[in-house]
Amino acid sequence: MALALIGPADSSNQSNLNPLIGESYNLKLTKLVQSLLAEIGNENNNVSKFIQEFYKLMQARIDPPLESIWVYAALTFRCRFDPKVEPLGRIEAVKQLFQFLSACSSSCSSYTSIALLVTVVYEVYKVVVGLFGKDLKSKKERKVMKEVKSLMEVILGYLSVSCCMDLVKEGELKGSKLLVPFSDLVRLWMDSDVGLESFLPLVNGEVFGMVSEGGCDVGYLAGAVMVELFLLKLCLNLKSGTSKGELAKEMRIWAIGSITGFSSFYFFETLVRMLLEKTLPVTSLLSSEDEVFLREVLYDAVILVDYSFLNPERTIHQPVDKLRSLAMARLIVTHEAAEFFREHGDQKRSISYLNAFSMSSLPSQIIRWIKNQIHVEESANKSYGSSPKALIKWLLTLENQGVRVFDEGSLKNHAKLVLDNSKSDIELSTSKSGSKSLDDLFFVDNKGEALDADEDDAKTNGATNDAFVAAAHSMKLTENGERKRKGGTSSEKKKNIKFHKYEPLLSPESPSERLQFINSDDLNSGSEVENPSSDEDTE
Repeated sequence: MALALIGPADSSNQSNLNPLIGESYNLKLTKLVQSLLAEIGNENNNVSKFIQEFYKLMQARIDPPLESIWVYAALTFRCRFDPKVEPLGRIEAVKQLFQFLSACSSSCSSYTSIALLVTVVYEVYKVVVGLFGKDLKSKKERKVMKEVKSLMEVILGYLSVSCCMDLVKEGELKGSKLLVPFSDLVRLWMDSDVGLESFLPLVNGEVFGMVSEGGCDVGYLAGAVMVELFLLKLCLNLKSGTSKGELAKEMRIWAIGSITGFSSFYFFETLVRMLLEKTLPVTSLLSSEDEVFLREVLYDAVILVDYSFLNPERTIHQPVDKLRSLAMARLIVTHEAAEFFREHGDQKRSISYLNAFSMSSLPSQIIRWIKNQIHVEESANKSYGSSPKALIKWLLTLENQGVRVFDEGSLKNHAKLVLDNSKSDIELSTSKSGSKSLDDLFFVDNKGEALDADEDDAKTNGATNDAFVAAAHSMKLTENGERKRKGGTSSEKKKNIKFHKYEPLLSPESPSERLQFINSDDLNSGSEVENPSSDEDTE
């Protein structure tokens, strides 16, 4: 076991230690962290004396808190990641760190185990940045890249198994918060309080701010770590040299399979929040062209699939405000994605997003929350808009009337910005179209499979999908400026699109299954863990 290998030499009397229970344990832990931080601030510091203390804290509980494992790992492993060390040597140190953290946290909650891997991701990221700045055709760099990819596959496999264990028990995480501010933990690893955001290099400032808040939910930190690993894997794929057409399909399948395999609310929420930003935080790894390519893949994975782990019965343990916040973020992202492709001339993809939105439970879920909040009676004849833009306008109207719709100011600002910058004003398009009706503004492809169809063969007809005729009609203005639906029903036959439901993987029976992914043979053999289940595996 990792602890036996690297534990302090004078720890033989640990069985005689007085047990630390409850608040006394937490108090001693926080005091020790503060003392260590103060020692680091001294010019002539001596932090070695703290190693034994934190080792005792780890041994005092069956499920030690994240902080005790983190600090002990920082004190014993940090010196092994000197930038002057060759990349292969640093990767070997990362493997040892990964083995240690996974062994120490095997009895902890899955999200605690995952959150601890933030140090692993940080060190792997630094190696990858160095690789991407060199000639990847040289034999030495190719060997390092192979080792990095092998390690990434093992870590991602570990994540998938860990997440499956908590599919049912995720609600037990309520109240599982950090005892020490995340920024203090980062200082212990970086030995500095400068540039703390660089410790989470693949998340945006908003996500880092949420994680850095005092008493951060361990689940949110785990979600950030999962997103970083997710993005790092996709960035590595983009350097494979595969043609973009084939690569887009492979990456899309892998992304959807991974989201399904993780089935994590925290991961999905973090990923959606990242897509709210104009640029993904991958500029240190990818060109602007590749960043756009990656964004397109993520749009498909987030919008076009109806994930079962987001169904109400599966998220009952989450507070309503969190669910509503995620729903609002998904609404805005869907609108932005549809606008993004419309502006770039890909009408099919834009329509596929709008179609997926109208067929999902997201619009009705949002409307039901708002109705319950303002106590509006159900009305079969009342329309609130069939498109993301129409629904956002309605929500902002309610917000201006004093109804609290957006729980966060940032989401409200995003919603306003979406409408201010929108170039797809349907009313303006209608006024300029002359004799064209609103029905002519929408179309779908005959097969309803725009993403997989050949551009030359995929012909679109003039017929519109019923959902989008309704969306167009709901946006038509009356003379007094009020919105109403155009009378009558469409005689056109409704077209179908691919809209899969994914089911999560079965849960392992015990925490020991996590460690099956992490032994020396796995980390050194170069073997790869299979990709998370795709639609063929999960349906």
